[in-house]
Amino acid sequence: MKNIIKIGLVSACVGLSLISCQSDLTSLNDDPKHPSVLPSENLLGTALYQASYYMDNPNVNFNNYRFFTQQWAETQYPDETQYNLITRNQPRNHFNRMYVYSLNNLKQAKANLKNEVETDDIRANKLATLEIEEIFIWENLVDTYGDIPYSEAFLPDEIITPKYDDAKTIYLDLVKRINDVIATVKPSVKGYTGDLVYSGDMTKWVKFANSIKLRLGMNLADVDPALSKTIVESAIAGGVISSEAEAYKFKYDGNTFSNPVFDNLVASNRNDFIPSEIVVNTMKNLSDPRMDVWFTKVSGVYKGGVFGELNDPYTNFSQLGDYFRSPTTASNLLSYAEVAFLKAEAAARNYSVGGTAEQLYATAVTASMTENGVSATAAAAYLVTNPYNAANWKQSIGVQAWIAMFNKGFASWNFTRRLDNPVLINPPKSNLSSVPYRMPYSDQEYVLNGANVNAAASKIGGDKATTKLFWDKF
Repeated sequence: MKNIIKIGLVSACVGLSLISCQSDLTSLNDDPKHPSVLPSENLLGTALYQASYYMDNPNVNFNNYRFFTQQWAETQYPDETQYNLITRNQPRNHFNRMYVYSLNNLKQAKANLKNEVETDDIRANKLATLEIEEIFIWENLVDTYGDIPYSEAFLPDEIITPKYDDAKTIYLDLVKRINDVIATVKPSVKGYTGDLVYSGDMTKWVKFANSIKLRLGMNLADVDPALSKTIVESAIAGGVISSEAEAYKFKYDGNTFSNPVFDNLVASNRNDFIPSEIVVNTMKNLSDPRMDVWFTKVSGVYKGGVFGELNDPYTNFSQLGDYFRSPTTASNLLSYAEVAFLKAEAAARNYSVGGTAEQLYATAVTASMTENGVSATAAAAYLVTNPYNAANWKQSIGVQAWIAMFNKGFASWNFTRRLDNPVLINPPKSNLSSVPYRMPYSDQEYVLNGANVNAAASKIGGDKATTKLFWDKF
């Protein structure tokens, strides 16, 4: 069972040695009586689960995206809302989950697929699925940390200590990879029918790929407007997610896989997470009907927790409602509403995306309302009282996207960093000098890959959560 055990060994290593373990260890794994190669579909399933679960996980030990955007507060242990990213090693934990448990499995799946019996068209689609998912994870990593190991990663026989690549160079390569892989897809043929996102529907995988490209392009808007416009318009022309049925959602069955929010709110019996007063008060002021879906009331009113403070008992505050407490709720990591808000922002920047900013703003708000079970009548009334404001479009789109991306932490963080709206105030007891703009590098990297991580830290202006990414210009 050589390959199965090899994966176990890789997962047992630490830091970037996870992607650079020496191949001579694998000689210990040979079992001539029971040879086995794990099917690429199984490896894809593991990668999809690990990436989706841990990008979406609200656990204080992992990505902390929901605290970076100040939409969730804590009642018992406020370290995370005070931006303590050291005690629980969140930078290390997210880094390892994405590299080892996600990317590593996709790399192995690509290798194993070569030896599987398939028609040329199905093989091409399966390889495209693996490639698009890999690009998705790279996008998460580069937008979480900035410069990261990329071109020299996963070359254990050649490079043990991979260099950190320039983030913009990675961006451009990801766009190229998206263009290249889309050209290989056979839309009329299935890919992996067992994939837990699109069930092998390659038309949806292509729309997802173009939507990643759209997100990459929009992040370049302030640092390279001309390139941003070219990438975004190309993505729209190629076809992006155009309905909630096409959104990137990892499906949980509630048994083998459970939604990570359910695991942290219900299964763990953790009475700590509550909506912050920042999001509750903002939505109150806008008479937002999604509050009735998302939050409970206390003595007939909505009451959020003070962000970054040790709050009163859990029962004294509004809590996250039943909408978030199902084990089978899918992790919606690139929604139709997000794509619509990206298009609205692109139109506000005078890109050609098939509609005006006002039209696309209304589409985006309505998409979020529909996704969250709000009636069309209530959504229309909300738009009347909260119309698009062209004179202050960054605030108009930024605040509405921030609300719509509630419980979609990574997407919300991209909007708040790029549009600087809503304006997030560093809490008084913060461990940082400002709100976080990136995740610091894994502490293990300083032990295992010290020269390269130190060089990367120096290049970006310091390995601090307050150092902005290359595209976060304002």
